[in-house]
Amino acid sequence: MERARALEDIVGPTIEGLGYELVRVVVTGRDRPTLQIMAERADRKAMRVEDCENLSRALSAKLDVEDPIASQYVLEVSSPGIDRPLVRPADFERFAGHVAKVETRAPLDGRKRFSGRLLGVAESRVRIETKEGPAEVPLADIARAKLLLTDELIAATKAEEKAAATAN
Repeated sequence: MERARALEDIVGPTIEGLGYELVRVVVTGRDRPTLQIMAERADRKAMRVEDCENLSRALSAKLDVEDPIASQYVLEVSSPGIDRPLVRPADFERFAGHVAKVETRAPLDGRKRFSGRLLGVAESRVRIETKEGPAEVPLADIARAKLLLTDELIAATKAEEKAAATAN
C-alpha cells in the first residue's frame, strides 16, 4: 500500500499535466513485477489506444529518472474500463445510482461482500442499497470495489462520452 502511494506521488503530476486523472496504481508479481497504472481522460472522453501510448511514453521517461522499482519491471498503462474499479471517494459519488460490488478487509456485521446500488458517500462511508437493505461501509475498510456491468451503466457511459465529445 505504501509502495503504491509513493508511486502515485511520482506519476500523478505527469498524468495530470497531460490532461488525465490517475485512477489506480498497482504493483503485482515478484521476480519481474508489473506496474499497472490506470488513468482516464479528465475531459471524460473515451480513452483511446493513443492515450495509453502517450501516457506510457511520458511515464516511462519519468520512471527512468525516478527509478522507484529496483528490479526490472513491466509498465502497463490502461483505462479503467466500463466496469471500473472504484478507488476514490469521488468515484463512489460519480457512480451513485449504479450497481457495484464492494469487499472489505475484515467482516462488517458478519460480512465482507456487499453488492447493490451505490447511494454515494456520507461521513467517509460508502452507502449502498443491497438486497438485505441499506449498508454503510467505511472507506478505510474497503479492500476492493468495482462497478458491475449493467445495461444501465453502458447507456450512461455512452451518454457521458457523447456529452464530453459535444462539449469540446
